[in-house]
Amino acid sequence: MTKKLTAIGNSLGIVIEKPILDLLHIDRETEIEMSTDGQRLILSPVRSARRARLDASAKKIMDQHDATFRKLAK
Repeated sequence: MTKKLTAIGNSLGIVIEKPILDLLHIDRETEIEMSTDGQRLILSPVRSARRARLDASAKKIMDQHDATFRKLAK
């Protein structure tokens, strides 16, 4: 399947058809993890166990780089 990106404000988005959303059990409330291997964009639904690991990783990064993030926020 080939898709084109759609303008959304200053960003770009992609529409995912309902049959694909149903197949993957994704709805409007599902968090999506976005990653890349340098060649492809990879979108994956965040499931509860993965979400816990993701939260733990984010907290660790935030704790380690708190001062840097605060400077960047100014």
